[in-house]
Amino acid sequence: MIRHARAADHASIRAVTRAAFAGAGEAGLVEQLRADGDVVFEMVAEDQGEVVGHILFSRLWADSVNLYLALAPMAVRPGQQRRGLGSALVRTGLEFCKECGAHGVVVLGHPDYYPRFGFSAGAAAQIASPYAGSPAFMALALEEGAFDMPLTLAYPDAFNGL
Repeated sequence: MIRHARAADHASIRAVTRAAFAGAGEAGLVEQLRADGDVVFEMVAEDQGEVVGHILFSRLWADSVNLYLALAPMAVRPGQQRRGLGSALVRTGLEFCKECGAHGVVVLGHPDYYPRFGFSAGAAAQIASPYAGSPAFMALALEEGAFDMPLTLAYPDAFNGL
């Protein structure tokens, strides 16, 4: 089951994120994004009432009036991976991004994983960002033309700590 995260889920989300990334970096990112008010929304995957996956979307600052979001991080508890939970989180999250009116989404993620959802480095080619040029930096247009012209995107300060 995929649902929106609640405050009561925060400890479980931290545990899942630490386990999935084998460290505290991404878990700290989640907590700092929350503390700074930069989270647009986050969702969890549950299995028998236990949080086993998490995805977070944060706001980006753009030299555009349109809304752009960053997908980061997405985590699934080891042992629950490779069962489709991560894919379900991404798909459900992207659908909600559309409902929120996001023009496009960017991710700094595995170049072999995120293209299955429509993300591409080519779509991110005209984006000025600290991550630009990396094959892991990909974008997905949710509305036509979202990345067809040069665009500058600034990430929340919490990303500076990674």
